[in-house]
Amino acid sequence: MGSVQSTAPVHGRVRLERILIILLVLVIVGAVATLLGWDLGGWAQHIWNTIKSISIGYLIAAIALITLQTTATAYAWYSILRYAYPAGGVRWVQILACYATAVALNFVLPANLGTLVMLLMFTTIIAACAFAGAAAGYVVQKIFYSLIGIAGYLYLFLSVGGSFSLQLGFAREHPWAAVILLVAVVLLLVLVARVLRHRIKAWWEQAKVGGAILARPRLYLSRVLAPEFLSWLAMLGIIAVFLAAYNIPVSFHTLMRVVAGNSIANMTSVTPGGAGVVQGFNVLSLKGITSSSNATAYSVAQQLVTTVWSILFAIVLLIRAFGWTDGK
Repeated sequence: MGSVQSTAPVHGRVRLERILIILLVLVIVGAVATLLGWDLGGWAQHIWNTIKSISIGYLIAAIALITLQTTATAYAWYSILRYAYPAGGVRWVQILACYATAVALNFVLPANLGTLVMLLMFTTIIAACAFAGAAAGYVVQKIFYSLIGIAGYLYLFLSVGGSFSLQLGFAREHPWAAVILLVAVVLLLVLVARVLRHRIKAWWEQAKVGGAILARPRLYLSRVLAPEFLSWLAMLGIIAVFLAAYNIPVSFHTLMRVVAGNSIANMTSVTPGGAGVVQGFNVLSLKGITSSSNATAYSVAQQLVTTVWSILFAIVLLIRAFGWTDGK
């Protein structure tokens, strides 16, 4: 009993110190933001006003679908890594936390750097996993999304005039520069491959381990492709919910146009989460369906709600998977 009584105040003091540290960090962040001219209060008010503009039913449905989308894709990752490294101690909650972290970071870091962070996290939590193996798993995980994405691009380019010029107009305006760039990139890759040919052989062996689930088509279809298809349907549901929230007609045609535009914007933009570019593409995709101002409002609301919930979801999962100390 004496030992319990003596340690209780210590634990209470530790909790109080952690709370004080968090409060001080928030104060410092606020002070730095003020000195740099960042209007965090205005940003928070903008988020709150956006959330208030959506009815609670639509908001709950959107959050549920965002969670389902992240969880389903994370399960595909779990299946890939579990089959590749059966003795590696691959745990579901950790893979879910890593993938949720990548999703959240991609909303705040440019050029989808969150994905790179996730791959590095995999090499840390799975002892036998090399970076080449994790990268191969990424290729396997992207097969379905690449195929469905190409179909969406074709649909967008064929059905929405000006979509090609909006994102790839530089190739039409500067054809020779585009050709020179393409040739230079190909030559660079060939030269790098020649210089690193011995290492590439070792990387290839590691990559074959990471993509081993492809050797079992039935397992791939049930454990990877099926949950990814579910995730893709959830993504369509998210778009449909926000479109409906802003009284924009929901149809297959509208969904495909928005999906393809979002995908291209996120793939080619260097801004965090494709901010700005996504809004431009959404306005173009919804041209003739709703007003430009309403299309912009829809796009901003979807991006804000998705970003905020993805960050909160990732923080909770990191603490759940790795504990407070490692989750930090």
